[in-house]
Amino acid sequence: MSSQGTVVEPGAPQHVSITPLLKRLWPSPAENNVTVDEIALAIEHIFTGQLSPVQTGALLTCLHFTGWDRRADIIAKCAQVMRAFASPIDNTKLDKVVKARGRPEGQYHGGLCDIVGTGGDSQNTFNISTTSSILASSLLLMSKHGNRSATSMSGSADLLQAAQPRAPNLMKVTPETISSIYEKTNYAFLFAPVFHPAMKYVAPIRKELGWRTIFNLLGPLANPLEGSLEVHLLGVARRDIGPVFADALKMNGAKKAMVVCGEEDLDEISCAGRTFCWRLVDRSTHENSSAENIDIESFTITPHDFGLAAHTLKDVSPGKGPAENAKILLNILNNKLAYDDPILDFVLMNTAALFVVSGVCEADTSDMGPGDDGKVVKERGPGGGRWKEGVRRARWAIESGAALRHWEQFVEATN
Repeated sequence: MSSQGTVVEPGAPQHVSITPLLKRLWPSPAENNVTVDEIALAIEHIFTGQLSPVQTGALLTCLHFTGWDRRADIIAKCAQVMRAFASPIDNTKLDKVVKARGRPEGQYHGGLCDIVGTGGDSQNTFNISTTSSILASSLLLMSKHGNRSATSMSGSADLLQAAQPRAPNLMKVTPETISSIYEKTNYAFLFAPVFHPAMKYVAPIRKELGWRTIFNLLGPLANPLEGSLEVHLLGVARRDIGPVFADALKMNGAKKAMVVCGEEDLDEISCAGRTFCWRLVDRSTHENSSAENIDIESFTITPHDFGLAAHTLKDVSPGKGPAENAKILLNILNNKLAYDDPILDFVLMNTAALFVVSGVCEADTSDMGPGDDGKVVKERGPGGGRWKEGVRRARWAIESGAALRHWEQFVEATN
């Protein structure tokens, strides 16, 4: 037996038994002194195919019903394990391309950014974070990590694969090709199954369990390019796990990030009312840079703070499948929606928030390109953010055609 409480079954060297750990996990892991490292090791056994489906299901069930899969230290450590088992990437080559391609501005250093939600809010809203990621590629290097739908009618990968007249080939964005994709465009979509092959061991079990497991929470923290990510905007579908995710991001070394939860238990910034925000703020200096200097500030924000009207969720929940949502996406990129269209406003808010968190809105001058009048909106709102400047930049991304251009370059690069 190892110190982690696992025993190898005789005659089945390929399988590991975690029965001793399972007995201590239920019903009170704290009383039985279960450690974060033990849970991380058990998750590792899943990724190496060493845990039987029954024991995997039992582990996920214990974590779920004890609430231990919603602990920051466990989420942070298990996300590290998940990334460790992702397909390896040539980071030296990638960093070189990012350095050459990124366009620093304000307090944005030109690094990779991700905007992602945990899903599971059951609201069936339009694919906001995916659309926002494409808009944001006009100014930021975007590394959108996503998958097919688990809970909604249209997941991020489903949406992109339905795009007309030509869809990107998501299977062509691989650990080997990622650097060359960024040589051609600011946008890349990292399709989870391509980068996380070890997830095949747990996928059928998650489906059969029928409730949300720790893997729903690990996905947003398991971007395979995590080591190169400068900016995270992460939506959660439950207010109580907002601060948990902020802590997990901090534990994993993030310095520039914000976790958001719409008041309706929405894993985006809400266009209907208040959104709860937890923002990581870096107080460190060049001489003294450590996680200790990262503060987490919490505040609420409303559509009004973006200078936009509020819209009910039913106005932005077409309840459509990927093909219809892909049409809306292309209409947005081609600037065909009305100036005050509810879905457009919803997308603008979320794109603006990513611009604010990236630091690009801190620039006091603006030279984005054709169509930019250079008039920076310096007004600050909740949390000290220039949210209206974020909206100005998001509108420019559409109206100038910059977002459409990077999208088309991505489609071209993957075909």
